[in-house]
Amino acid sequence: MDQEIKQCIQTLENGGLILYPTDTVWGIGCDATNVAAVEKIYALKQRSNSKTMICLVANDFMLEQHVEKVPELAYDIIDLATKPTTIVYDSPKGVAANLIANDNTLAIRVANDQFCQFLIKKFKKPIVSTSANIAGQPTPNSFKEISNEILKGVDYIVNLDRDKINSTPSSIIMLGNDGTVKVIRE
Repeated sequence: MDQEIKQCIQTLENGGLILYPTDTVWGIGCDATNVAAVEKIYALKQRSNSKTMICLVANDFMLEQHVEKVPELAYDIIDLATKPTTIVYDSPKGVAANLIANDNTLAIRVANDQFCQFLIKKFKKPIVSTSANIAGQPTPNSFKEISNEILKGVDYIVNLDRDKINSTPSSIIMLGNDGTVKVIRE
């Protein structure tokens, strides 16, 4: 795993795209603070950049570095969730501007997966995680379902968990600073 992490970090530091297994589905990732790298993902997915993507962070501390004010409820949701749960926060900071939605929100998940946690901790910055498919195509449930276009479009493909099947995207909950809670995806 160390070799994979080293390769990923090298690719991410150079503004490249990685294809990696996450705590949900296979994801396309990049440095979430690098505008040009984020743009490459939008281009690869043939997706307008008004459709935002998820960022993965390693822990609560990193989450707090990238959101103006984390609502108390977020910590309960993170601690109590029985499956990977992404939370949409108001007023993100310290990430690429083209990741932030028009309403000044950003979807962030504290990764549970061991590989993702090691990678993000070592990289010391959030990493984008978006499903490994062209916009409008179905999300691949396993590595072998990922299209050639995606495989050729990334700079590094992680050589782990290629036979794992995971068809469950994360739950998504929106937490407004005004106390509103809205389930976007169960």
